[in-house]
Amino acid sequence: MSTTGPIQKRKLYQEVVERLMARIESGEIRPGDQLPPERELMDFYGVGRPAVREALQAMERSGIVEISHGERARVVVPTADDLIRQIGSGARHLLSMQPDTLEHMKDARVFLEAGTARMAAERATPQDVQALQARIAEHRGSLANLDRFLDRDMAFHREIARISGNPIFPAIVEAIFRWGSDYYQPLVRAPGAEQLTLAEHQRIVDAIAAHDGDAAEQAMRAHLLRSNAMYQRIAQQQSAD
Repeated sequence: MSTTGPIQKRKLYQEVVERLMARIESGEIRPGDQLPPERELMDFYGVGRPAVREALQAMERSGIVEISHGERARVVVPTADDLIRQIGSGARHLLSMQPDTLEHMKDARVFLEAGTARMAAERATPQDVQALQARIAEHRGSLANLDRFLDRDMAFHREIARISGNPIFPAIVEAIFRWGSDYYQPLVRAPGAEQLTLAEHQRIVDAIAAHDGDAAEQAMRAHLLRSNAMYQRIAQQQSAD
């Protein structure tokens, strides 16, 4: 599409975004470059300051540019975390509106994390194993604080995804964990659940340290399926009450 000429359509800021994106995608404006000043963009596209500012804000929310106080917007390369974070509100809304989606999400998590555990076992270095042991120690040290215990739980699973070597997996693992935070909280409140979780995590780490992909995958799958089954029991008890 053309990147020059005045804009006539109603949603002006969207047109500005599209034209700026075309310039970025063509290589005219590269990652690390600053966008032109607001006044220049206003003149270039024939729009007012509100349309330009709304366009820049939309691009910032999308992780395309970063805006520092007193400086022009700068083009950045979004990370997997940035991109997945954008759909977080929509994902949580979907889970609240369509509870059956939770089951699909849990299935997806089992499939994904069993695979990342296998990959981690195949690729882990001694330093990676040390990092996992440190995560378990941090997790054990957070037993008195539910929120921190959940956060350390997520950090453990994300560490395994990191070791897999695929930079997209850690972002997805954390996103699924955070989207389902309301689901995970009752699990760690169940009597004995914390120690059981820690023991299962240790079995996963032992398998990864032994570079046993089958055992790591099986241990992760058993861990998550046990959590899913416990959630079903808790949910049934709550509905019966």
